[in-house]
Amino acid sequence: MILYHGSNVVVTEPQILENGFYKDFGYGFYCTIYEKQAKRWAITKRKHHIVNKYEYKPDPGLKTKVFKEMTEEWLQFVVDCRRGIRHEYDIVEGPMADDTIWDYVEDYMAGRISKAAFWELVKFKYPTHQIVFCTERALQTIKFERSYSL
Repeated sequence: MILYHGSNVVVTEPQILENGFYKDFGYGFYCTIYEKQAKRWAITKRKHHIVNKYEYKPDPGLKTKVFKEMTEEWLQFVVDCRRGIRHEYDIVEGPMADDTIWDYVEDYMAGRISKAAFWELVKFKYPTHQIVFCTERALQTIKFERSYSL
């Protein structure tokens, strides 16, 4: 499987950085199967805009959680991770709560909208994908291929 990571630097050896900001699936190294999405991530960086490409070979010995689509379980998982609650998975994969969807998640968490309203608001969003490598062992399943500047 080919994966992409948008950044402001070439990342030949990915690392798990705990930067204080909680993300959809917790701390880890985030990639996507969509090159276009990685380009959008890269463009959000200041100065340089780099897309890194990796080959990923799944390891069945790793503890993996896959969300095929946005579900009640996905929503609760994202809410928990965004609140800083850690999980036990080596790899988590599924849809991304982009900025717009994250606004809806925050509204739901704060009680400003109902769960039913949340699902109504997000059902027309374009498809997104993210896969996060949460442990050092998981990072060993990806191999850097190349990078390019935008």
